[in-house]
Amino acid sequence: MRMGYISVKDACEKWGITERVVRQYCEDGRVPGAFITGKTWNIPDDAPKPARKPRQRSVPEELPARLAMEKSQGVTGGIYHKVQIELTYNSNHIEGSRLTHEQTRFIFETNTIDAPEASVNVDDILETVNHFRCIDLIIDHAKRPLTETMIKQLHLLLKSGTSDSRKNWFAVGAYKRLPNEVGGRATAAPENVSAKMKELLSAYEKLETVTFDDLLDFHYRFESIHPFQDGNGRVGRLILFKECLRNGIVPFIIEDDMKLYYYRGLSEWENDRAYLRDTCLAAQDRFKTYLDYFGIKY
Repeated sequence: MRMGYISVKDACEKWGITERVVRQYCEDGRVPGAFITGKTWNIPDDAPKPARKPRQRSVPEELPARLAMEKSQGVTGGIYHKVQIELTYNSNHIEGSRLTHEQTRFIFETNTIDAPEASVNVDDILETVNHFRCIDLIIDHAKRPLTETMIKQLHLLLKSGTSDSRKNWFAVGAYKRLPNEVGGRATAAPENVSAKMKELLSAYEKLETVTFDDLLDFHYRFESIHPFQDGNGRVGRLILFKECLRNGIVPFIIEDDMKLYYYRGLSEWENDRAYLRDTCLAAQDRFKTYLDYFGIKY
């Protein structure tokens, strides 16, 4: 029996698809027996419509992969965008930054600031921009083990270029040189910080499975050591976020309205873990609403 041929237009009507798709099928070799003469495709009249290839999901559904993808592709309005603004604004504001949420968002989105009616502290701007870079670092290293080098790098990024970095006694990216307190409580003496940090990290890395309470305990002990001259709270909360990503735990952001509960939880951790746990679980529930909105599994 002699084989007949039909045109792209005929195949388009027969298969119920566009001419562009028919040509693409032919160019991809998905129509057996089809050949081109000049610019005209000749398609066997008995050729079946090629099966559509299953569409691969181009958007990751897991949080670490989604953050990495949106960061690398410069996606705006997604979960990466949301984390940058919410984590930076709230963590800085807890520590006394006077920038508003809107100003923080404006800096991230436009690299400019709008402050028509008030003066703005340069350090607040620098630490906001630097905090954005810190978040990028923890996304890039989300699945890597936590090390002293990484922790010091977070501090270096956070404090670079600030007025503190110009003080000869302030060690940017290195452990503190002078004693300090937190909430009126004593912290590790400068000469003991290195040994205590090594001990803390060693014990943490030996855990076979990291639980939510393990993360909070690490955070409490890190803040009790208070290894840096300043910036300990922000570095500690960045570590918390990173380690949640690493261990498959839904991360959380301590928002400004939770500050007093958060501080109470830290001060009472040794006596009653429920205070800090409940505060962080409430923060986690808020973060889950972001994940639900952006269609991210947890």
